[in-house]
Amino acid sequence: MSVPAFAVSEGKNRWLQERMTTLGVREEDIAESFIRSSGKGGQHVNKTSSCVYLRHLPTGLEVKCGTDRSQSVNRFLARRELLEKIAHLQGETTSRDQDRAAAAKRKAKKRKRAKVKYGTGEGNE
Repeated sequence: MSVPAFAVSEGKNRWLQERMTTLGVREEDIAESFIRSSGKGGQHVNKTSSCVYLRHLPTGLEVKCGTDRSQSVNRFLARRELLEKIAHLQGETTSRDQDRAAAAKRKAKKRKRAKVKYGTGEGNE
């Protein structure tokens, strides 16, 4: 069974299919259910079940996505997030890991500049 087409661009649908193949994730291994969203959207989110809950059966990883008002877009976003978690579990460097490393680098640089500017740190009390 192939990945269904979602309400995103054809390129994103193709990327999702390729990424699932690369990581060895089959659509049959994903349990999908829909729940009511919360937050912005007014009456729309109170009437429709647009939040998507995915569970990857072999690993037990779970993802819940309700960021968009569209169920189809949330299905795509949830799968993308699930694939990132699976890639992290398999030891791949994900975009989230890269963001954390960049933030740590910025924080270290800021700490170093403050140490130079204010003379704080070891031995300068």
